[in-house]
Amino acid sequence: MSTLTAKRNRLAYAYLSPAMFIMALVIAYPFVYNVVISFSNMNLTHFRDWRLIGLRNYWLVVTDYSFWYFFFKTVLWTVLNLVFHVGIGVFLAILLDKDLRGKTVYRTLLILPWAVPQYITALTWRGMFNSEYGAVNLLLEKLFHTQVLWLSSEWGAFAACLITNIWLGFPFMMIIALGGLQSIPNELYEAAEIDGATAWQKFRNITVPLLRPVMVPAIILGVIWTFNNFNVVWLVSNGGEPSDKTHILVSWVYKSAFTYFRFGYAAAFSMIIFLILFIFSWRFIKKTQVVENIYG
Repeated sequence: MSTLTAKRNRLAYAYLSPAMFIMALVIAYPFVYNVVISFSNMNLTHFRDWRLIGLRNYWLVVTDYSFWYFFFKTVLWTVLNLVFHVGIGVFLAILLDKDLRGKTVYRTLLILPWAVPQYITALTWRGMFNSEYGAVNLLLEKLFHTQVLWLSSEWGAFAACLITNIWLGFPFMMIIALGGLQSIPNELYEAAEIDGATAWQKFRNITVPLLRPVMVPAIILGVIWTFNNFNVVWLVSNGGEPSDKTHILVSWVYKSAFTYFRFGYAAAFSMIIFLILFIFSWRFIKKTQVVENIYG
């Protein structure tokens, strides 16, 4: 039996080896290379003759005002997005879980923001936020006789990016929550109703606890995706405009590397982002015990 198992394992590894080689090529090698150049002085003037300079880049990052400013904006960006993603997603999932006429049509329409390619949605919303001819300002002018300089001010551009990403992100949470709701037995709600429980009590004592194992992994993914959401911020704000104020950490890293050509600095910056997300994910998983709940 052990010989047969060993042969099967060798065959399995043989089938997996091409995928493992490709992953090593496109993930492991760039990651290791990024770690190496994060300790170097690589930039536009030292592109080929770079040398190791120790922790100087990491010191420059953590003592740079820009890092802490964009870190604050990234945390604010992530928290606001997740609150709206989860809140809207769960609310719509609860509505769709009920017996509604045309439920399939509503589900299809609500999934469209997530199905459309992200860059198309970002560029479309950028046009809608145009202060002169954008649909958003035209609507505000018609309803409230006012206009907002969405893309010409720091917090206006930040709000425009936030609205765009909320539009893109809530369908994912809605789908996850809807799947979790459909796995909850109706008998629990019927028993609670017999006991005289209100709608809020049923939601708090039945829906929320039974949704938690489903939503926690989705929230972790949402935090990582939102924290690293380069496309929306870059495309809607046109590269962090105005005056490089509408950046989050990942978009500032990109500009540092490919506009200012500070490759070693950007590599160290990206490693700090990686460590932040790794520590957060590890602590969050440990605190919520999601792995133990899934695998017993």
